[in-house]
Amino acid sequence: MAEAAGSLFSVDPLERRAAKGHGVVTSMAAGNDVILLGTSKGWIIRHDFALGDSQDLDFAPGRPGEQPVHRVFVDPGGSHCIATVTVAGTPETFYMHAKWAKPKALPRLRGLLVNAVAWNRQMITESSTKEVVLGTENGQLFEMAVDEADKREKYVKQLFELTDPPEAITGLQMETTSVGNSVRFYVMAVTATRLYSFTGIGSLETVFARYAERRIHFMELPGEIPNSELQYYIVQRRAKHFGWLSGAGIYHGDLNFGVQHSSSGGDENFVENKGLLDYSKLGEATKPRSLAVSEFHFLLLIDNKVKVMNRISQQVVEELSFDQETSKGIIGICSDPTSGVFYVYDDNSVFQVSTQDEARDMWKVYLDMGDYAVALSNCRSPYQRDHVYLVQADAAFTAKDYYRAASYYAKMNYIMSFEEISLKFISVGEQDALRTYLLRKLDNLTREDKSQITMISTWVSELYLDKINRLLLEDGTAVTDSSSDYQSIIQEFRIFLSDNKDVLDESTTMKLLESYGRVDELVYFASLKDKYDIVIHHFIQQGEAKKALEVLQRPNVPVDLQYKFGPDLMMLDAYETVESWMMARGMLNPRKLIPAMMRYTNEPHAKNETHEVIKYLEFCVKELRNEDPGVHNLLLSLYALKDDETQLLQFLDMKHSSKGGSNGNGFFYDPKYALWLCLKEKRMRACVRIYSMMSMHEEAVALALKAFHLLLPKSHHQNKILTKTLFFNIKVDLEVAKAEADKVEEDEELRKKLWLMVAKHVIRQEKGAKRDNIKKVVDFLSEANNNLLSIEDILPFFPDFVLIDDFKDEICKSLKGYNNQIEQLKDEMNDATRGADNIRSDISALSQRYIIIDRNEECGVCKRKILGTAGALQLVGRSNIAPFYVFPCSHAFHAPCLIAHVTKCAAQPQACFMLFLSLMS
Repeated sequence: MAEAAGSLFSVDPLERRAAKGHGVVTSMAAGNDVILLGTSKGWIIRHDFALGDSQDLDFAPGRPGEQPVHRVFVDPGGSHCIATVTVAGTPETFYMHAKWAKPKALPRLRGLLVNAVAWNRQMITESSTKEVVLGTENGQLFEMAVDEADKREKYVKQLFELTDPPEAITGLQMETTSVGNSVRFYVMAVTATRLYSFTGIGSLETVFARYAERRIHFMELPGEIPNSELQYYIVQRRAKHFGWLSGAGIYHGDLNFGVQHSSSGGDENFVENKGLLDYSKLGEATKPRSLAVSEFHFLLLIDNKVKVMNRISQQVVEELSFDQETSKGIIGICSDPTSGVFYVYDDNSVFQVSTQDEARDMWKVYLDMGDYAVALSNCRSPYQRDHVYLVQADAAFTAKDYYRAASYYAKMNYIMSFEEISLKFISVGEQDALRTYLLRKLDNLTREDKSQITMISTWVSELYLDKINRLLLEDGTAVTDSSSDYQSIIQEFRIFLSDNKDVLDESTTMKLLESYGRVDELVYFASLKDKYDIVIHHFIQQGEAKKALEVLQRPNVPVDLQYKFGPDLMMLDAYETVESWMMARGMLNPRKLIPAMMRYTNEPHAKNETHEVIKYLEFCVKELRNEDPGVHNLLLSLYALKDDETQLLQFLDMKHSSKGGSNGNGFFYDPKYALWLCLKEKRMRACVRIYSMMSMHEEAVALALKAFHLLLPKSHHQNKILTKTLFFNIKVDLEVAKAEADKVEEDEELRKKLWLMVAKHVIRQEKGAKRDNIKKVVDFLSEANNNLLSIEDILPFFPDFVLIDDFKDEICKSLKGYNNQIEQLKDEMNDATRGADNIRSDISALSQRYIIIDRNEECGVCKRKILGTAGALQLVGRSNIAPFYVFPCSHAFHAPCLIAHVTKCAAQPQACFMLFLSLMS
């Protein structure tokens, strides 16, 4: 039979002469790619498709005529077989293993017509059947077990018998689960009108024994049916759901093993989602004769065709027909629970029914039923999922549940375009639902959709802003109410900005926030995007210097913003600004903060007010050891502006480094600028200090004495500076000039010159009696250290009419000093004369010295005779005796040997000099 296009099940002929001449096929069973066919003459034909072999087994040997096989059963593994054969009108049951050559009769079951067998699928093995339950025509249940090695049954015992009413058992299934160290059995049995459920822990015998004293649970359905069947859908030896072919319809449900309590409905409550499929939905006048259960469908044999009905939707989805040339009609359907293949057989043929992805359309089934969650779980493609979401969204939209509709629409990607969905919400004026849709759409987009993410995020931002404005217009007091919808939507908007800061276009978003007048949100977004200049500017405009400084103190804020906003912050709150700068320590460059500090210094301040700029500059100079000339110059200029000169002088005296400044003088400010500034502000003591630091000692002393007319400036620049000072009414302490003169220690001539300048000033400035003035001048001479000045040095400074008597003592003292010097020089000359005489005597004595050496005396170096010939030493001279040296200790050396030895041990310069002398001699 050709497969219909898109069909879920396909039919293929498997065997055309299935009975192989042993009568006609009467029954069939399948398991693990093994099928067993029972015939009307007592034969069982075994096909093993996995091994590719076939066996013909005679279960009624030596008995001619009709010996029909009533039922044949095979376990899920295809190893164990049980068959009931009617021999001479008497039912007889056999067991056979796949390895055996012939069957073994079960005498305890002789005379009993076995209609159903339940295998213990969880425990059965290839060598042992474990517990097997058999149901008979007279309503009895038996338990048996067979081990292949024993070649016989281990036991056969009756478990239960139906007596009210005594109906034939036509279907039987069994499941087991582990409960601790025990086993729980679940047994389901059906008759023509009832479905019985038995469950309990222990052995089967114990379980059924309890039902002698307890009520039997069953489900009874009225009606007649030719063949009542019970079928399981099994996956990996575990039943998932069942179907009972009853007179009233197909009773079905899901199986949940492990539940221990019984329900009032008759069957144990391990049956869930129960339902009854009415035969009227089949559209047939006759009832099905056989049933098979797949994952989602029932296969129902009606007349000579099989109808496939979806067990979820209860709709017929396909109808399977079979090529029956010689058949008298389809007998039944059986399934292989291991391979999932179905078989349909008639009296001489076997057809294989295979599934072709029967779950592919289940999403539609569940969708039509409104079970959207299950429909989604059965979808195979994004398009199928979109269909499910579309149905859900349209239903919610129709019901005006716009928020839920937005969530479903956002999950769609293919069926309906983004623009169409957006227009649906716009057309009904649902801006909030549109925002919800866009937000959900963002959640479902991937990172690759960058452009779409940015576009949607921007649109959402505008919708948020529109919502905020509408709420504000509706209730103007909402701004101050923390629990209002207005505050909630603002908080939600801020969370959105935070979550999407990386995908929102910075410029567009800021313009959008600005156009809506949302300054706070603009600042918030700017902080998220690290646009700190906008945030800081906002806080400055609001007068919140502390908040602006807190932003600047963040570790990732560019330091350039400190310099940019420094002037405004200094004017807003100088104390907090300087404290912030000091906390930053070395991270800031004070030179770049000078514009901010200059703006602060140009403003008037109270007399007792702490000068914040001076405080910061002192911190930089003293704590941070800053060496920037600009910083030092600014600090010096601020000191110069103060009324009290103390701090200025202390700063000038402070040594910062032994190598500080361009000249290595220990200061970093510009001395020329400092001098100009101090002259301008009339800080004369400071000027003296600066001259001294510049090694301009004459100018320093002159400024201290106000005696510039005695000086000739050394340069045009100095001349300009000194000329300026002449116009000032200056009075400086004489002690400053003296101290300055004493600073020159290395240049004695300059030091004397400076002291003469001081002396001249003292002589000309003293007033009073002449003798008193002269006495003061004489006292001044004693202050000059180490007799630096004498009376004759200062005499030219006195007037011509001064009497010599006034200086008699000093002149006498000076003459006495000169006399002492002359006597000292005489002594030194006499010592020199005596030394020269001694040298002449030594030279005369040396010319007369000699020493006697032995003729065999050897050289201390070469060990040759000192008085030997010069030929061995390769010397050329007028004498044949080589030149030699003899020391007072009587050691003698040849001159070349001694020179070679000494030069080898001496340093290179000395060795060269000695060689030079030897060549010159």
